[in-house]
Amino acid sequence: MRILFVCLGNICRSPTAEGVLRHKLGEAGLGEDVDVESAGTGGWHVGHPPDERAQSAAAARGIALESRAQRFEAFHFEDFDLIVAMDRQNLADMRAIAPHAAAEGKLRLLREFDPLAVEAGDLEVPDPYYGGSRGFEDVLDMVERACDGLIAEIRSAMTAGG
Repeated sequence: MRILFVCLGNICRSPTAEGVLRHKLGEAGLGEDVDVESAGTGGWHVGHPPDERAQSAAAARGIALESRAQRFEAFHFEDFDLIVAMDRQNLADMRAIAPHAAAEGKLRLLREFDPLAVEAGDLEVPDPYYGGSRGFEDVLDMVERACDGLIAEIRSAMTAGG
């Protein structure tokens, strides 16, 4: 299975989700079964590492953020099984370039995997870029809860498929 996380610039939220999911997949013994990457709908930071504040917040929790920013392109629909947006604007931007309905069917919001977020109707991961360090901690909390739900769904899919 291949999963792609997408935010705006690919230096805060989506590399955080990529790093968190990789970490949690490793702990769950699923690291070899799932390939995880991230991208941004904008191309401003292509080739850059994750924001230092995101890296610091994740490192304090034992999570490494090691990706390099890339821009989301239409070909990603063919390369990934699941494409997970951080907010509704990123989701809309990707829907706008989806080549067909099956590609659009691969799109989800990250917090859809967090039952508490679904219950509260709060499905967006806010962009911490222009805020302080607390925003990066809040993003990590949201991402960790959602990734727990995503792993449960991955396990369920693997059990059903094999």
